[in-house]
Amino acid sequence: MPAPLSLRIKERYMAKRANGLSQQIAADAVGISVRSAQRIDRGDHRSQNQPQRGRSWRTRADPLADVWQSELLPMLEKAPQLEPQTLLLHLEKIRPDEEWFRRKRILQRRVEQWRALHGPPQAVMFLQEHRAGVLGISDFTVLIGEPITVCGEVLEHRLFHFRLPFSGWCHVEVIHGGESFVALSEALQNALNGCGGVPAEHRTDSLSACYRNRDGSYASDFTSRYRELCAHLGVVATRNNRGVAHENGAIEGPHRHWKRRLEQQLIQRGCRDFDSEAEYRQLVAQVTATLNNRPSVQEKLAIEHLHLRPLPVVRFGDYEPLVVRVRSTSTIEVRSITYSVPSRLIGQQLTVHLRHDRLELFLRSQFTLTIPRLYARQGQKGPLRRIDFRHVIESLRRKPRALLRAQLQSDLLPSAVWHQLWRQLLSALPPDEAAKVMVDALHVATKENDLAGVERYLRRALRRGDISLSDLRDHYGLRPPRGLPALPQLEIPEHSLSSYDELLGGTSQSAGTGKCPALTLKTIETGPVPQPVAGSGTAGYSRGLVPSQLSLCAG
Repeated sequence: MPAPLSLRIKERYMAKRANGLSQQIAADAVGISVRSAQRIDRGDHRSQNQPQRGRSWRTRADPLADVWQSELLPMLEKAPQLEPQTLLLHLEKIRPDEEWFRRKRILQRRVEQWRALHGPPQAVMFLQEHRAGVLGISDFTVLIGEPITVCGEVLEHRLFHFRLPFSGWCHVEVIHGGESFVALSEALQNALNGCGGVPAEHRTDSLSACYRNRDGSYASDFTSRYRELCAHLGVVATRNNRGVAHENGAIEGPHRHWKRRLEQQLIQRGCRDFDSEAEYRQLVAQVTATLNNRPSVQEKLAIEHLHLRPLPVVRFGDYEPLVVRVRSTSTIEVRSITYSVPSRLIGQQLTVHLRHDRLELFLRSQFTLTIPRLYARQGQKGPLRRIDFRHVIESLRRKPRALLRAQLQSDLLPSAVWHQLWRQLLSALPPDEAAKVMVDALHVATKENDLAGVERYLRRALRRGDISLSDLRDHYGLRPPRGLPALPQLEIPEHSLSSYDELLGGTSQSAGTGKCPALTLKTIETGPVPQPVAGSGTAGYSRGLVPSQLSLCAG
């Protein structure tokens, strides 16, 4: 089919023909071929501005003519959601002698055309108009692809994403564990502190930490803690319909954009392994800052600040309080997981503030220490423990052979490298000596805070076959105490023997009088000695008279 000519060219050709020019000369004057001029004269040529009319005839036989009306169309009218692949498998089942896979694309176009002309109405997306200070929306998301690692260990985590749809300001935070209320409460309040105010409405999906997700009244579906949090912040809680993620489009779309930016930063960095979790958190904060520092976001955020309500004076309790008692093993148990604590806390009752990533321990409202929280990995079985050998190293040093059969032996050794060193020590030394060497090495590492240096020394000593802890202590300037610490020297003055002779001589001189010299001396100094009172003091003793004086008198 020839290309259509513009209406202007057609008019110019007709004008020249009206002036009496021949078909050939008029066609050359406007720059078209003689065949195009002939079609214009016949009225067959289509101009560029006229709609193209489709053919009303087929150029070849319909390959679906035998099955479309009889088999496929009734199935589509009954269940319009059927896919072309399902219809193709149905045709292969009822007519296996034909090669239906060659007609897959024809069937796809036919089904698409039928749905557009006769199918059911589709869902319509209604674009929303966001006003300043009205809505704050949050959601949890996970990274897909290669995992993030910290010192070679996979970091099991998810991301909390908060966003103000009007300005586009966002806050992203690393979360440990699941989508718990503790994680939501802490991350949401951190986000509100970051943006400097509270919107009128907080919207989430149907989180089990916020909603019971049961049939019945919408108002009674809130959990008590989430209702208290919303009342404390002064926000109205809303959510999208269950299973309809596009209703949270103001946060679902930005999920992809933010994670794409993070992925590009990781590719540019060239490595997904970090020296510490703090380094990874810093990268997350940098990606978020690049989005928030855009001029368009800052301009709208300044407008939104005028409509945000002030933050509460005090922070809502974003932790779960628990009470535990430290056992004789210097451990506590929280959520069926064992954690070690300093041995000085044995027997004490502690208050635990359980957060999504850590445990904060308090002794009678006095902060004691923070312990990273441990979660079970997928498919992991057996008891879970987080033991820090520094908490018990002093007791273990006094009885090092307890390491040989300790239930926490594998947890007391800091890493897989130390497990390997322990096996090498057991093969090179008697068990008792190996336990002493390992415990003493851990003690030195604790005192000097140099676990890697002590590890390197043990490796060199094992290669040489000469393990000397005295050299290790000399290297760090430490001297091992031998036995019990020395007692302080006390100077006690000695009485001369003449004082005893005088005492004994005085007894013989006073024998005729029947009076005790000590008693006489006491009487002279203090006056008459009171007589004993029945039922008071010790029987037979006068007040002011000690048993040693009575024994002297009896002698």
